[in-house]
Amino acid sequence: MAAQDGDVLYERLKAYEGQPAASGGEGKDPVNEPMIRHWCEAMGDTNPAYPAVAPPTMLQAWTMGGLSGHVVRSQAYDELTALLDGAGFTSVVATDSEQEYPRPLRPGDRITFDAVIESVSPRKTTKLGTGHFVTTRMDVRADGELAGTHRFRILKYAPAKPSPARDRPPADRVKRPRPVVNRDNAGFWDGVARQQLLIQRCTGCGTLRFPWLPGCNSCGSADWETVHASGAGTVYSYVVMHHPPFPAFQPPYAVGLVELAEGVRMISNITGVPHDKVRIGMPVELEFLAVDEELTLPVFRGNEG
Repeated sequence: MAAQDGDVLYERLKAYEGQPAASGGEGKDPVNEPMIRHWCEAMGDTNPAYPAVAPPTMLQAWTMGGLSGHVVRSQAYDELTALLDGAGFTSVVATDSEQEYPRPLRPGDRITFDAVIESVSPRKTTKLGTGHFVTTRMDVRADGELAGTHRFRILKYAPAKPSPARDRPPADRVKRPRPVVNRDNAGFWDGVARQQLLIQRCTGCGTLRFPWLPGCNSCGSADWETVHASGAGTVYSYVVMHHPPFPAFQPPYAVGLVELAEGVRMISNITGVPHDKVRIGMPVELEFLAVDEELTLPVFRGNEG
């Protein structure tokens, strides 16, 4: 009976495919240089093509409604959401998005957009729980001409019941996740194994960069050398992780964005002080934590003084 009920629900959900999710949307501002400049500064993007054109990945920014929002969402989308909620799929998480850019956006372009419910998946079971993936497609136009397509996918799901604590191994018996090592960052991890924190320096323009990249964002040069970090830094920003729990981690713990004395920033754990004592501007010192017999990680010890 449950399978039959699921089939009936899915047929009802499928009926919404192709129906509008939003209609007649208008960007609150035309494409403009100040917003492009703010975006590029926040992202550290120094491409000389901007702001004559907008970075393609700003596509969604021109359609956002801000705190006051938009009033263009369709009744069909609200009905679809209510149908999923009524079936117990009350939680939601964004899973991925795809964008296409038929033409660049330029300052002065007036933005309009429409969205359609492109697809609803059959019932899926994930680690988060069981539910349906819903994909919407937004067509973004500049002065009436298609300028971008944005597909946005969410999972509407019923959360899985947590496994009993007795079924989970203690955190100290589970290995920490291994870092992804590739040809672009292997030198960094080789340095860590020698208890050295290495920063890349472009030999073309002298710009320091972290994390490691195959080329320089400032001048485009692919040539670089390494600089040994002194290990001194300050907490530029931080979060305290309480949830969700992960094997090998014991919340709460602090994860910081540390500004090194050399001027670059990196993310790592803040150790040596209680999580609720970490503060922006706190001095920290690099240390190397032997997580297990195979893995050593750079972390930063805080100084409350």
